[in-house]
Amino acid sequence: MKAEMAEQVALFPEKYGRVPHLVVILVGEDPASQSYVRGKGKACEVVGIKNTTILRPATITEQELLALIADLNADEGVDGILVQLPLPDHINEDRIIAAIDKEKDVDGFHPLNVAALWMKQPCTVACTPKGIIRMLDEAGVEISGKRAVVIGRSQIVGLPVAKLLLDRNATVTICHSRTKNLPEVTRQAEILVVAIGRPRFVTADMVSEGTVVIDVGVNRDAATGKLCGDVDYDAVEPKASVITPVPGGVGPMTITCLMENTIACFLNRVAR
Repeated sequence: MKAEMAEQVALFPEKYGRVPHLVVILVGEDPASQSYVRGKGKACEVVGIKNTTILRPATITEQELLALIADLNADEGVDGILVQLPLPDHINEDRIIAAIDKEKDVDGFHPLNVAALWMKQPCTVACTPKGIIRMLDEAGVEISGKRAVVIGRSQIVGLPVAKLLLDRNATVTICHSRTKNLPEVTRQAEILVVAIGRPRFVTADMVSEGTVVIDVGVNRDAATGKLCGDVDYDAVEPKASVITPVPGGVGPMTITCLMENTIACFLNRVAR
């Protein structure tokens, strides 16, 4: 997939005079965020996309970050802007996301992109939900007619992936961690997507035999310091027909979709 994108991008300098340019803003020194940003940079190298990473201290003010985004919005040489989440507590993430030019929102988090997805209008689809559907397709999982349960209601993963599953004719139930009798709901799922940020929240008794389990959570185990998911992988894996491990499950496909979104944003801009 990345090889195909690399072949596509290799033709851009002759056709458009340049390649797509993705700018990633990293605030603070969180090790997980640093790892994600490095992964995005490596993917850009493979595909041939120009990548600039802007590092800012965790003490940056919200106004300073907004001013930086405004400068990037106005820069005609920038096609995609991504602010690595999470941000420090003193910065309003929703305000930062909404400040990014919708046409440069490669993450697909801008409110207008989220709204357009639900209205079935052209938009940039959030990378992780888009990647989840791609993973299901590549795993040979039939989505149409299946019962899907999504635990998580965020605009970043939970709601968009529920919408994409609905668009593929699944019957979808959206839950949260405090849903009454949640295990009874999750045991009905043929496809279970978990995105709540709670380590090993989904246990074996919450999953039926043969369920497809997509674990989006990336957490750090307080006892061992190792990364783990929202699903108790060791306990659930024997029952699942397909299950994504953490780390290394959804992440690579998410980054691939980010490369696709960056190319699409570039093409939309040069075609104007």
